[in-house]
Amino acid sequence: MSQSTEVFRGGVAVVTGAGSGIGEGLARTAAELGMQVALADIQVERMERVAEDIRKSGGRAITVQTDTSDPASIDRLAATVHEQLGDVRLLMNNAGIEMLGLTWELPTEAWERIIRINVLGVIHGVRAFVPRMLAAGKPAFIGNLSSIGGLGMMAIQTGYILSKHAVLSFSECLRMEMELVGAPISVSAVLPGPIATRIFEDATTGRDRAKIEFHRRAMQEMTHGAGSLTGKQAAEVILAGTARKDFFVSTHPELTAQMARQRAEHLATLSTPTLGEEAKKMLLG
Repeated sequence: MSQSTEVFRGGVAVVTGAGSGIGEGLARTAAELGMQVALADIQVERMERVAEDIRKSGGRAITVQTDTSDPASIDRLAATVHEQLGDVRLLMNNAGIEMLGLTWELPTEAWERIIRINVLGVIHGVRAFVPRMLAAGKPAFIGNLSSIGGLGMMAIQTGYILSKHAVLSFSECLRMEMELVGAPISVSAVLPGPIATRIFEDATTGRDRAKIEFHRRAMQEMTHGAGSLTGKQAAEVILAGTARKDFFVSTHPELTAQMARQRAEHLATLSTPTLGEEAKKMLLG
């Protein structure tokens, strides 16, 4: 029996953004580990397809249409899960979106949306579920989806990058708060590397279509190229690290370590942010 199975079997898992990509992989893998799974997504058809596959394989899955940009929707998710499935052992705050474009060219609503989903969606997921986890007094696990982008910087992807830095910082502080109150809740910051998902396909974009489309294609090639993982493969790595109570959970440890070293050097030397010629060529086409 794997450690993941031993830790999670028989428990309840909640996965936001469960209709595709890493979220779909997390939902399927949690079910394979013997968990009852609550799938949350704004895209009903996508998550119903995943849930039906889980049920056909003998697992239990419920679906709750959830808009993670809306705190009230997340509150309803928490209430529904506890009413139908009981105490939550695993909360994966996975829902997230990408946004491509120059900062000043992207509309207000795009900025508001990415912050509400990528940052506040994670925060409100914790706010809605943690009081019930604490009241249960049982071991539980929270995984917040940051990214290797949370260790770096990149023009054109400013909204996404800043949101993932925020999730990493939030997770660091949350882990310390759990320690402060002596809670039996482990917090992990999940830093996926190149994963073959729809995130760039679905990304909100600014006005400079030519530049953005070139960047989108370059990023899609990276996330679907050599060394990339499927959402399911990523999920297996993520849940294994979460079960070990690792704080940093990476799908690509060597790449993550490299980016962490670069970030540490950048901050230690107070270097001026710069693209470099290779990055300029990628962004400008």
